[in-house]
Amino acid sequence: MTTIRGVANTGGNGAKKPSVNLDDVSKTIIELLQHDGRKSYASIAQEVGLSEAAVRQRVQRLLDADVMQIVAVTDPLQVGFQRQAMVGLRVSGDMTSVADALTDMEEVSYVVTTAGSFDVLAEVVCENDTHLLELLTTRIRPLPGVTATETFVYLKLNKQLYNWGTR
Repeated sequence: MTTIRGVANTGGNGAKKPSVNLDDVSKTIIELLQHDGRKSYASIAQEVGLSEAAVRQRVQRLLDADVMQIVAVTDPLQVGFQRQAMVGLRVSGDMTSVADALTDMEEVSYVVTTAGSFDVLAEVVCENDTHLLELLTTRIRPLPGVTATETFVYLKLNKQLYNWGTR
């Protein structure tokens, strides 16, 4: 059984998240929702052997603890955003403050602190090239501690899946 502790799992505002025990039933619920995020609680309840109310409570706890999100995943290029890119950042000093600043930007959909050539990677979704240029030159590159950036423009989204399971 995996435990996600509230102390280690905090939101951007530092608020503690509730603790969640990921037993086999919770993992199965997550996997079912990864396959079909619109699956009904009643259907899930039948598959895991709980009541519909118990499934609803477990799902809410998983959502509240940021263990999972239930969202419609889209290809940004197909819904009107003309530019998507990955930005690699090299940082001098505190990487956390740079990562936190990036998470606060509306255009940034994904931020990870890494080891290797880049200290932080940020995926951005922009309306067009002008928007991307403005984001890079006036908001990302001037962040304190950013020493260099490299931008990888997406030409085509070939694969985007989120059904890797829980094991």
